[in-house]
Amino acid sequence: MTDVASPSPSPATSVVQDDELLIERIFDAPRDLVFSVWTQPEHLMRWWGPKTFTPIGIEQDFRVGGAYRFGMRSEEGREIWKAGVYQEIVPGERIVMTFRWEDGAWDVDNLVTVTFLPMASGRTLLRFHQTPFKTVAARDSHIGGWTSLFEKLNTYLETVQ
Repeated sequence: MTDVASPSPSPATSVVQDDELLIERIFDAPRDLVFSVWTQPEHLMRWWGPKTFTPIGIEQDFRVGGAYRFGMRSEEGREIWKAGVYQEIVPGERIVMTFRWEDGAWDVDNLVTVTFLPMASGRTLLRFHQTPFKTVAARDSHIGGWTSLFEKLNTYLETVQ
């Protein structure tokens, strides 16, 4: 787990169970800004996706029970879409949503919980939890993607403060 007093921006990844992934990351930005950048399409289109992917489309009904669909393109030109439904939204604090790759990769619906915690000096601790995974390999395959997505988010946050 990340020491919340640490100035290090690098993520900490924890395995809670074989079917769970937990990543924590500290951002040098206020919680309301991190939440906005995570939830507003005009921001998401500038950073969403792993490092080597470019956002190509976002459809979003940001309300409990509303659906979302995010698309991205790899450097090789492959389009990948993920979709889900918002289960819980606490403005500025938490988002709970289902998550599924539209191409059927890993053949499971996940539940993703993103928690935004305020810290001293205007920083934010983002806690990302995803479960269940059918296999440890499926879980581990998501670590790099989410970690590089958080790197892109960090870089984008530096431009909007």
